[in-house]
Amino acid sequence: MREVLEQRQEDLTVLIENVWDPHNASAIVRSADGFGAGTVQMLYWIEEAPELSRAVSAYTNKWTFIEQHGVVAESVEAMHARGLRVVATNVDETAQGYLDFDWTRPTALVMGNEQRGVSPEMLELADEQVSIPMLGFAQSFNVSVAAAVILGEIARQRQAAGMYEASWSDTKQTWFDYWVARDAAREQRLPPPEAP
Repeated sequence: MREVLEQRQEDLTVLIENVWDPHNASAIVRSADGFGAGTVQMLYWIEEAPELSRAVSAYTNKWTFIEQHGVVAESVEAMHARGLRVVATNVDETAQGYLDFDWTRPTALVMGNEQRGVSPEMLELADEQVSIPMLGFAQSFNVSVAAAVILGEIARQRQAAGMYEASWSDTKQTWFDYWVARDAAREQRLPPPEAP
């Protein structure tokens, strides 16, 4: 548990906006965990938030710090308050290609709805927009695939910059203590402690 936390990127979060399919949302959580994102934000104000699938997420949802939001502006304000720039994905020729983007800076990556994409409200408030250039007939990838593709590039850049070196913080200690207490409660068949 400590080794995983040591590599978590506290300045990287994935914001899932109105993704309605629980398999897609769960797969994004799994990718966020796999590439070491510090948190996942769930922003639902049109669709109802889906129940995450333990099987699809490979049970990573229980190890992921998930925060809930219901208002676009407030979610952006919360990201800015943490020093994160909000980067929205967008199928638009004016959006910067994800390979040419500097992902070593503190970032909240926004993934939008399967049909509509990131909402106009979010696009207006986002600091920057990125796209994945497509070489085939499809206009875009499935949202969970797109998240994995971009997170893979984020991890590549951060790995090259030495950002996955072991680090610790008060926040990581809080979550480590919670995980230990939660596992102990389960073994003793006691109610789980409240998440931080």
